[in-house]
Amino acid sequence: MVDQRGFDNQPWVDADAAATLLGVQRRTLYAYVSRGLVRSAPGARGKARRYDRGDLERLVARHKARAGHGPVAAGALRWGEPVLESSITAIGPRGPSYRGHVAVDLAERGTGLERTSELLWTGTLPEAATWSRGALPWAALAKMASDGAPGAALPLAVVALGLRDPARHDARPDAVLARARAAIPVLAAATSLRHADAAIDAATVAGVLARALLGKSAGRDAIAALDVALVLMADHELNASTFAARVVASTGADLYACFAAALGALSGPRHGAMSARVEGLIDEVGTPRRAASVLRDRLARGDELPGFGHPLYPDGDPRAAPMLRLAQEIGGDLPRVRTALAVAEAGVAVTGVHATCDVSLVALADALGLPRGAAAAMFAIGRTAGWVAHIIEQRAAGFLIRPRARQG
Repeated sequence: MVDQRGFDNQPWVDADAAATLLGVQRRTLYAYVSRGLVRSAPGARGKARRYDRGDLERLVARHKARAGHGPVAAGALRWGEPVLESSITAIGPRGPSYRGHVAVDLAERGTGLERTSELLWTGTLPEAATWSRGALPWAALAKMASDGAPGAALPLAVVALGLRDPARHDARPDAVLARARAAIPVLAAATSLRHADAAIDAATVAGVLARALLGKSAGRDAIAALDVALVLMADHELNASTFAARVVASTGADLYACFAAALGALSGPRHGAMSARVEGLIDEVGTPRRAASVLRDRLARGDELPGFGHPLYPDGDPRAAPMLRLAQEIGGDLPRVRTALAVAEAGVAVTGVHATCDVSLVALADALGLPRGAAAAMFAIGRTAGWVAHIIEQRAAGFLIRPRARQG
């Protein structure tokens, strides 16, 4: 067998040198390897494994970009490096800040998705926000869509909203915002077409979502908990779905076209559908006592650990903690919730890497008794707020997003 390392332009280094270069412990290095961020290969003649220095240097560049080292990343189109200027959301040690307001603080103060959205859209946090309600032919849509996971019909609902809106191409900011205020509650209802007609009349988007996922039995505690999750998920600067929305917005396409593009990006297993992989991990663990052993087995096989290690938050995703606390308070005695919380704790102990918001969304959904797949729906409905903000900002910027390719 040919040793590919002999043909690589970049040298390979041992574990100690790799960990030193990254400024992390060896167990964190191994976690990066398990997530596919750093390639490794067996050493020659039985020596310890070696690690690709190029991959290591790219990780260092990401961390520097996150810390504000702009020259390191200027003009690049790689994960974690800035490609556009935006005044909407900044990522800091406490997580995202929406127009200067820390998202965790907004969520824990009970700000709610409507007021948070207005902050993202206008730069002003209102004392109250009451939105109108759009409508869709729920029964007709239900006949077109199979009984899938919560949120599976969201692309269908977006298309239906667009087809029923004769003014969809009115791109004035006030018109776009009025359209968004009416559309987002409809999308929340569309997370479950079976309950949508009864859900749409709830007072808030969180209430609509709670009724859609739980029926009319949804109580105040469930609505309040969902509002926390929606606010925490409302924006995260240039994540994949938001960037997709901005690219489409830069072409002059309407709000619904931008939503459709964003939902397409969100559906991927490395973005919004990551929660489905987390659900699978919790299934595999089964009981709290197996959490650490299952994670170790996964690492030993070289498998990824879904829901762990956000590159922007090496010390832990600040958005996760409030939702994990809520999950403990609401459903800490439920077997599946206990398992999810044990997985989050074991991840730190086994790998040194913290759980992301994907694990906390799943734990909270389980604590509320929501159907499987609801975590992804929660993510999607919360993130619509950020998509709208970025769509408007991109249109105001007035340029087409069209990066160049560099032949490799």
